[in-house]
Amino acid sequence: MKSALITFLAALAASLPAFADEAAASVEPSADRSALDAEVQGLRREVVDLNRDLFMLEEDLLFPASTQVAVFVSMDVGTFFALDSVQLKVDDKEVANYLYTDREQDALKRGGVQRLWLGNLKAGEHEVTAFFTGQGPNDRDYRRGTTLKVEKGVGAKYVELKISDSVSQLQPEFVVRVWE
Repeated sequence: MKSALITFLAALAASLPAFADEAAASVEPSADRSALDAEVQGLRREVVDLNRDLFMLEEDLLFPASTQVAVFVSMDVGTFFALDSVQLKVDDKEVANYLYTDREQDALKRGGVQRLWLGNLKAGEHEVTAFFTGQGPNDRDYRRGTTLKVEKGVGAKYVELKISDSVSQLQPEFVVRVWE
């Protein structure tokens, strides 16, 4: 029933702009164009609001809070490591593989956080494994992995993959932690 409602609302939202343009084209030249333009703009705003509501409803239906798991990537400093890609596996199944642009690397170094994956997991213990590929110290190719066992209970679970510099060892550190 919910999927039928979403389909109906999506079709309605998609048809509103065409309906508004068709109505504007059928108006006689002597009619007040500014009033019609204002009405068309109002309809377009309603369509944008409806699309936002549909997106939020779809997120709630596809990823209910009771089974939701989100994995984020962050970077602290990044002097000893230039990130090229991250591969994420959950319970030995690849769920995400992301290649970073220079702009995205800069955003992470400035404190940005990227949502790498959003999915559903049943309650119980799960293994989250991340593989980081990039340029390490002395411009050498660098590939490291890290693993964390996560206990999924009721409610959403948020996992952070954090890349930070280890000044004492002069190399990057890769940490996986669960947000509380």
